[in-house]
Amino acid sequence: MQIDKLRGEQLDRLFEAILSLKDKEECYRFFDDIATISEIQALAQRLLVAQMLREGYTYGVIVEESNASTTTISRVKRCLNYGNDAYSMVLDRLEGSDSEDN
Repeated sequence: MQIDKLRGEQLDRLFEAILSLKDKEECYRFFDDIATISEIQALAQRLLVAQMLREGYTYGVIVEESNASTTTISRVKRCLNYGNDAYSMVLDRLEGSDSEDN
C-alpha cells in the first residue's frame, strides 16, 4: 500500500494538528498560515474533481467547470479506482452532513 510511504513522525504531527482544529474558521486560519493559496486551491480542486467524476461528468465538463488539467483529472480518477477509497469515504461523509443540514 502506497500510504505506508507517507508515514512518519512529521506527517503524524501534521495530521494531529489538522485533527485538533475545531471548526471551519480554525481550518481557514491554519491552512492560510501553513500553505499557499495555490496549494489549498489545488487540494479543493481535486476534491471537486473527485465529486464530479463520481457523478459521471466527462473530462471536458470537469475541465470547464473546475479548471483542472486532464492530468489532474486522470490522477484523481486513478485514486478513485485504485486508491485507498479516501475520496469516497470523505465524499460520502460530506453528502451525509449535507442532508443532515437540510
